[in-house]
Amino acid sequence: MKKNMGWKELPHGDSSPAGTANEFKTGDWRSERPVWNKEKCINCYFCWVYCPDASILLDKDNKVAGIDYDHCKGCGICRAECPVKPEKAIVMKQERS
Repeated sequence: MKKNMGWKELPHGDSSPAGTANEFKTGDWRSERPVWNKEKCINCYFCWVYCPDASILLDKDNKVAGIDYDHCKGCGICRAECPVKPEKAIVMKQERS
């Protein structure tokens, strides 16, 4: 009869060490992309705060400077949180194939 392994003997699964997100470009699976309009942006940072992928870019003066499309997954949270009215500073556009 074969002895079952205990939890200490189990091999480690497929895992990555912390801090490796920059090495993996995950933005290629989105169906829509956020498009930022600099002229409408009021630099409230709501998009930056709520982005789950840290894809809102800031410049050296800490002003919104654009979107990191290599990591943006197109969830639209940035657009939903944008307080600019009537038309938001971020709109979602269909991703091109």
